[in-house]
Formats: sequence, C-alpha cells, structure tokens
Amino acid sequence: MNAPGALRSASDPVARQMARLLAALAPDEGYNLTALPDVRFLRSNRPLRRAPVLYDPGVVIVCQGRKRGFLGETTYLYDAQHYLAVSVPVPFSMETDASAQEPLLAIYLRLDFTVASALALQLDAAGIAADAPPQGLMSTPMDVALQEVVLRFLRAMGSPLEAAILGPALVREIYFRVLTGAQGPSMRAALAARGQFGKVAKAIRRIHGDYPQALDVDQLANEAGMSVPSFHSHFKAVTHTSPMQYLKSTRLHQARLLMVRSGMTASDASGQVGYESASQFSREFKRMFGLSPVEEAERMKKAFALPHPGPGSAYVASH
Repeated sequence: MNAPGALRSASDPVARQMARLLAALAPDEGYNLTALPDVRFLRSNRPLRRAPVLYDPGVVIVCQGRKRGFLGETTYLYDAQHYLAVSVPVPFSMETDASAQEPLLAIYLRLDFTVASALALQLDAAGIAADAPPQGLMSTPMDVALQEVVLRFLRAMGSPLEAAILGPALVREIYFRVLTGAQGPSMRAALAARGQFGKVAKAIRRIHGDYPQALDVDQLANEAGMSVPSFHSHFKAVTHTSPMQYLKSTRLHQARLLMVRSGMTASDASGQVGYESASQFSREFKRMFGLSPVEEAERMKKAFALPHPGPGSAYVASH
C-alpha cells in the first residue's frame, strides 16, 4: 500500500480511471460548467501555442495531457503528476500539449478564500507551521492522498445529487491536501498575507477591483504603506513585472474577455477597461497577444466554447 505522501505515475490505474471519469464529465471542448459554481472541467482537443495568461487564485489539476507555464526563468509543469496552485493572480505565459486522440482534461477550482483561510487557521491551531516564503504560483507533485480524493470527487460529480451534497466537502478535502502538501506551507503563508507579500497582494486586489480607474504607482504604494522604490521592488519580486505593466496586462486580459464574452468591439472594450485611446489599446493588445484585438477574439471563440462568465472569469478567457 502506498504511503499518503507517495507519488503515482500517469500510467497508474487510478490516474487512468480519473482521466476516464473526467472525459465523461467534460464532453465538450472548452469549459464545462458543473453543479459547483467555483469548479469547471476543461477539455482541449488540440495543442495551444504559448500565449499570455492571467489565472485567478485557484488550483488546476490535470488528469490527462500537459501544460507548461513560464514565469521569469522558471517553468511550471502541470500534468497528471503535478498540479498548479495560484495564490495571487500572476501574469505568465502557457502552452498546452493535447490532441484529439488524447485530449487535455483538467479540473479548475477557483479558490474560495473563506474555506481555504479557515483550513489554514485550523492547521495553525494544530501546530502545523507555515514557515516557508509565500509564493504566487506553485507547481507541486501529485501525491497519493490528493489523487485519491480527486478520484472520489470525480465519481461524486457524475451524480447530480452527490455533486450537490458531497461536492463541497470533497472540494474542502482537496484544499486540505493542497495546504498540507509539498507546497502547502508556501500557499498558507500567501493566504495569511503577512509582511511585504501581503502588502503586494493588497495592491493586486486593488488593481483587479479598480482596473478601469486611473491608478498610479504613487497611489498604490501609499495604500500599501510602502515607499515607491520598495513597493516597486517587492511587487516585481511577486509578479515578475512592474505595477504599471501588471495594470496594463489586467486591462488587456479583461478587454479580451469583453470582446469574446459580450461581443464588444475593440473600441468599446478599450473604453470599458480604462483606455482613453483606442489606437494605443490596439498597439498594446497586439504587442501582448501577437494578434489584433479582432483576430485574437476570433481565435479565442474558435478555440473554446466559453461558458457564461462568473467571478474569476479572467482565468477562463486566458486559458
């Protein structure tokens, strides 16, 4: 019998069973909604080229196929043997390995901060220290304990009754396994939002809440209680980009969402996210995504059948 912290390979019978269950739960290419508002199942029948993404806080569990994220000099692998945990929205680039014969099958759990923070407090009270530096993005090996609860979760999600009644408890157990796994201490330290990381996380929340408004570094640094040089340095340490580049990235990702989801024109979307110049928006959009706003919106519509947006939809359109 495997120890709780042991690892299993993608060829393990349990891994194969997870892939079969998820294939049935995600019959359509793109995002498949579930009975749980913060859980989506993803299927991709084709490889996706490297492209900019912006993930909301959450956990991505790949049951088949492979994704690679690139942030700075670090590559984050998430596949049947590794999951990705995101504690603060971090702009990075991502590529996907998938085919019609072996589609990418993944679970996305948007982080419920109330549940995760309550668990972190219980772990603290139990004397389990979170003495690791906080991180915004973590790729972690899938151990037996997490794999087994994900298998039970997928079985339950196949029944509407079990999904509604047992699903939330199983999601909480998945959180528990993530918070006590190899990168758990870093994730819990990030959730605690202490020190300089916490100040940067507060600024990131401000940007995501008010990105259409006029924001500048002086204002964000002042609200974070830091000097401008210190704020700029710590912000870049967390996100690998400057505060103003982060704001620009957030606006462009949100504009892409508006064009894909709501059918807005590039001009209307640019105004909605805070751009005063449509031509400047188009230049910066093409610089980030490699295509014009119209071309990128069409590519996204063809690539995924995107569901109705909900909280955290930046992740969905950026996938």
